Amino acid sequence: MRGVHTTAARGLAPSRHVLPNGLIVLAKRTPVTPAVTINVSIRAGAIFDPPGLSGVAHFASKTIDRGTAAHSAEYIAEALDSRGVSLATTVTRQALTLTCTCLIEDFEGVLTQVADIMMHPAFPAAEVESRRTEVVTLIRQDEDNPAVVAVDGLMDALYGSGHPYGRKLRGTVATAERIDSAVLRAFHHAHVTPASVSLAVVGDVAPQHAADVATEAFAGWASLPAEAIQSAPLVPPAERRSRVIPMMNKAQADIAYGFIAIARNDPSYYAYWLMNHIMGQYSMGGRLGDSIRERQGMAYYVYSSLDANLVPGPLMVRAGVSAANVARAVASIDAELTSLAADGPTEQELVESKQYLIGSLPRTLETNAGIAAFLQTAEFFGLGLDYDVRVPGLLQAVTRDEVHEAARRAVDPSNATVVVAGPYDGPLS
Repeated sequence: MRGVHTTAARGLAPSRHVLPNGLIVLAKRTPVTPAVTINVSIRAGAIFDPPGLSGVAHFASKTIDRGTAAHSAEYIAEALDSRGVSLATTVTRQALTLTCTCLIEDFEGVLTQVADIMMHPAFPAAEVESRRTEVVTLIRQDEDNPAVVAVDGLMDALYGSGHPYGRKLRGTVATAERIDSAVLRAFHHAHVTPASVSLAVVGDVAPQHAADVATEAFAGWASLPAEAIQSAPLVPPAERRSRVIPMMNKAQADIAYGFIAIARNDPSYYAYWLMNHIMGQYSMGGRLGDSIRERQGMAYYVYSSLDANLVPGPLMVRAGVSAANVARAVASIDAELTSLAADGPTEQELVESKQYLIGSLPRTLETNAGIAAFLQTAEFFGLGLDYDVRVPGLLQAVTRDEVHEAARRAVDPSNATVVVAGPYDGPLS
C-alpha cells in the first residue's frame, strides 16, 4: 500500500498510515475479543457553522446517516442492524464523529458502509424535515434547562457572538428552521474531505489489513483542502462580570463561573491540567468539592473543567445550588480560587494529583473504544504515536511553582465571568 507508515516502539504502539488522498488511518491490534471498533473523526464541528446560521454541524450529525446517493436510510439501518451494529454520531465544537463496534468478520462490510455514509450523504428532504422536529425539541429542552442556559450564557459572555465558541452548539429554533438539504450538502462539501478525516481502527485486525480495507473503502474520494476557521480575535475579560438569568419556575440554580484559559499546544498545559485537578476536576475531590459540597453542604454538585483546544478554551467552575445559597456559593468559589492563586497547591496536593492522573490513564485504555478515542485525541493535537508513554513523564516534570504560576495567570476572581440561571434574581456579590 502507498502512503506513510510509522510505528511507535513502546506502549500502545499504534500504526499510522496516510492514504494517497490524505485520509489518516490509525490502527491498533487488540486480539482479546473478536471485535473491532471503528472511530471516524472529521474536523467538521460547530466552529465551522456558517456565520449567522449556528447549529449546522449538529444538524448534520443527526442526518448524515439518513441516506446516501446509493442507499436509503432504511437500507443503511437494516444493513447495520443485521450485523448487530449501532452507529453513533456525535458533534463537538471541533469535530463530527461516527463510532461503531462490529465483529471482525463484518469489519470490511461495515467500514465500507461507514465510508459511503461519510462520502455520499444525500440529506433527503423528508429525512431532514423528520429530524428537524428532533433538533428543535432538543433546543427547547436546552432553553428550559438552567445548567445549559448558564453555560451557554457564560460562553457568550466570554467569547461573544462573533466567535464560534460564543455560539450555541445546537443553534437556535430560528436557525434550525432555516437549515435545509442544500445547507447541509454545502456544509458537507466544504468540510468533510479526506484531509479533514482520521480513522481509528482498534480490535482484532492487523494494522496493515485495516489500512488496506480503508484504502479500498475510500477509493476515488478526491482530496480537497480543508477550510480554515474564521473567527474574531480573542480578548480575555479584564474585569469582573456577572449576569443572572431568572428561571423562577425551577427548583435549582446553576452557576457557570469561568475564564478564557489556554490552547492545548501551550507549554504550560500540564501545569494547568494539574491545577484544574486540584481545584476540583472530579466533583467529590479537589478544593471546591471539599469546601462547598462536603464541609459547607450547600451544593448538589460542584466541579471544574478545562477545555484547552485548538484555540484558548474555557476554564470553568460549575455548581448547582438552592436559590438561598447562590451568593454564598459564588463567594466560596471566589475564596477557593483566591487562595489557590495566592498560595499555590500544597506539595501533597501536587503529588496526589500526579498519582491520580497518571494512574487513571490505563483505565481509559481498557476498551477498544477508549483506545480509539485516545488515538484520535493524540492525532488531533499532533501529540505523537508515543503520547501514552510520554504522559507520565510530562506530568511528573511539572513543579509546584509552575502550577502556582498557572493559578496566578488563570483564576483571578477579579477577572471572572459569572452567570447564574435558575430561581434567583438577586445580587452575586
